[in-house]
Amino acid sequence: MERIAYGSDPLQFGDLRVPQDEGLHPVVIVIHGGFWRAKYDLEYISHLCAALTDAGLATWSLEYRRIGNPGGGWPGTLQDVARGADHLRLIAVSRQLDLGRVLTLGHSAGGHLALWLGSRRKIPRDNPLHTHDPANLAGIVSLAGVSDLKRAWALRLSDTVVANFLGGSPDEVPDRYRVASPIEQLPLGIPQKLLHGTADINVPFEVSEGYVSAATARGDAADLITLQGAGHFELVDPRTKEFGRVREAVMSLLDW
Repeated sequence: MERIAYGSDPLQFGDLRVPQDEGLHPVVIVIHGGFWRAKYDLEYISHLCAALTDAGLATWSLEYRRIGNPGGGWPGTLQDVARGADHLRLIAVSRQLDLGRVLTLGHSAGGHLALWLGSRRKIPRDNPLHTHDPANLAGIVSLAGVSDLKRAWALRLSDTVVANFLGGSPDEVPDRYRVASPIEQLPLGIPQKLLHGTADINVPFEVSEGYVSAATARGDAADLITLQGAGHFELVDPRTKEFGRVREAVMSLLDW
């Protein structure tokens, strides 16, 4: 594992894992969750990264400024994830990374960020989240992701954390919800697979269910993979049967 800075802030870095075999490697941009809060970092998702690398994929696990960190929340958290994803272009040749086969994968709030990365080409030029020529994505995998920020606010998830993240309610900062919430940016035009457990008490199954319904209605290739009886964390634990479904979803999007 190699830790690489993508910016000057101490939290602007990623952990890169690359298989030992020769040739170009597909890349999974991995984004951890924790409801965008500073007390949760990328360490808990490292086992998932190692398992995907063992399966032959490079993984680029991003750290980023979060609620409670200087510059975290709106817009810094989103800007960091965007900058980290685009940093792959600067390291691809030296690390044998295949930029033609890159997908994002995120868990919980990281699922929100993984989906949001697929919406960046639709962000207006005058918005602070606009990026010129964002990285191309072959697919997106959301694991129990917060794909609808308005619904997350209505459900009061984690003490209405989304209001802390965006700086207010949907009525107070509607433009922020519109540009930051993946469901508001549909269609993304990128294949998506959303995996969610029916027994998830952190992010209810209905969030992914509603998103996929909206995405397919708008013409996106979005699949909901229902994990009966699963909670929130089985999806990121390589020892579980649910993780096998995660690996299958990733491999199918990369044709690997």
